[in-house]
Amino acid sequence: MSRKVRRVPVHLDAGDIRDLPSDEIVTILRGADDLIMRGGRSLLAKLLKGSRDNQILERGLENSPAHGSLRSLSREEILARIDWLILNEYLAIEYDYRLPLLVYAPRGWEIERETFAVEIHGRVDNLIAAGETAPDLAWLNDLNRQVVLRLLERIEASGDARYLPALEAWAENTFNKIRKRIHHVVENLKNRQ
Repeated sequence: MSRKVRRVPVHLDAGDIRDLPSDEIVTILRGADDLIMRGGRSLLAKLLKGSRDNQILERGLENSPAHGSLRSLSREEILARIDWLILNEYLAIEYDYRLPLLVYAPRGWEIERETFAVEIHGRVDNLIAAGETAPDLAWLNDLNRQVVLRLLERIEASGDARYLPALEAWAENTFNKIRKRIHHVVENLKNRQ
């Protein structure tokens, strides 16, 4: 006979929040990225508050771009904002055995995918601006494929030929679907010259 699993209950309360500014939505979603199926509302609130709690430090969350971004708010105000995002289907809760963990709802993932692609695009731009003609982009292979494809769309839309050496080098060391997309982007960039 198996025992019934008692899930930790979640009580959502957005307080009197009726709407959030888009920059706060983006910030909270960006902070949630490191916690998807690994942490819950309380840990996200600590991250956004800028806590140096052991849970934050052990997971390396102090390196998150969202760490401390809402430090001017109280923990309760941050939790209310997180709950608002859940109630308005930007984030959702899924259980792993008995613990409630955060996941993206489709609406939130769409925003986070774009936010993360912009962030990665900036990193690639910095590598190229630092004088690396063909920086090693193999680290992109470890990222979510949808984010990588969105990054390639952004690079293609830029029409900037400075990306060509990096893209060509990356194409030699990536997965087949990404390689095909990179070749397509390279051809389009070359045709614009």
